Amino acid sequence: MNMTGWKENVRRVEPYTPGEQPKDQNVIKLNTNENPYGPSEKVRNCAMDYDLLRKYPDPAASDLVNTLALYHHVLPEQVFVGVGSDDVLGMAFLTFFNSDRPILFPDITYSFYPVWAELYRIPYRTKALTEDFRISVSDYEEKNGGVIFPNPNAPTARLLPLDEVEKIIQANRNVVVIVDEAYIDFAPEGSSALSLVDKYDNLLVVRTFSKSRSMAGLRIGYAIGQKDLIACMQAVKYSYNSYTMNRPSILYGCASVEDDAYFRETVGKIISTREWVTKEMKELGFRVIPSAANFIFAAHSTIPAEEIFRKAREKGIFFRYFKQPRIDNYLRITIGTDEEMHAVLDFFRELV
Repeated sequence: MNMTGWKENVRRVEPYTPGEQPKDQNVIKLNTNENPYGPSEKVRNCAMDYDLLRKYPDPAASDLVNTLALYHHVLPEQVFVGVGSDDVLGMAFLTFFNSDRPILFPDITYSFYPVWAELYRIPYRTKALTEDFRISVSDYEEKNGGVIFPNPNAPTARLLPLDEVEKIIQANRNVVVIVDEAYIDFAPEGSSALSLVDKYDNLLVVRTFSKSRSMAGLRIGYAIGQKDLIACMQAVKYSYNSYTMNRPSILYGCASVEDDAYFRETVGKIISTREWVTKEMKELGFRVIPSAANFIFAAHSTIPAEEIFRKAREKGIFFRYFKQPRIDNYLRITIGTDEEMHAVLDFFRELV
């Protein structure tokens, strides 16, 4: 009798590998694109009725939905919230990519995309970035089952100009185009595809609180699109898990959005530090890809990335290293505080 026959029916996928979370807190952790500045005082000073935790939260997360709708000047019916942008993106894959045709995304991109495609058995095809890691709009003009790409891209940090984003949407009016804007707040003003949502009924823009709003630990993500798109996602959500957003996340999420001054101040700090560090790294022999994110993607002219990664780790400095074709000589370096980045630059000077 076969005692392990059940294994034949197990769904098998190659899981996503998240960045390392070191146990030692006395390190410079620049490997997961977290915000070095904590949430705003408005978030920290939120008063919560803890007795309410015994009750289920609002399944529609109405307070957060309404706050986001007001902030982005859209209707509440155009907003979908989830447990981090990964939850929102996974729900979008499940909802919209239901065709026999392959979906399209870049070959160097957020590595969760192929995982979801495999998990949900969605055919997919990757499109190679150019030698300098740009997305070629013409690659997305063939027939497909949907399109998704981050803008700015990850891990390359490159921004696709808005007019080129619109060309991809225009070329794919019969499928859903998802623009993953996890890092858009660190890009120049006017770069977001949110300005195109009312124009295109096939566009879904996804955002997160994990980067620019310093709330990776709470897991808040959201999507904005036209009402019909959002209604489709809600139907799938309520068929899967109606209570996705907990009470603290709703409360703190609203407070974060309402403190716009603090949000803009911290984003500005990160952009300023990014530009300073980029200049310094170039002078030390690094090739730095132009960044519109809260991280830098760079390779040294003579020292292999894996060696830098290993030696930095020995010093208690954590970068992200991807051992995969085309980018195995690059490091992704999150922008930390000025103090942390001074320490990183001192390490680079010593190494060089």
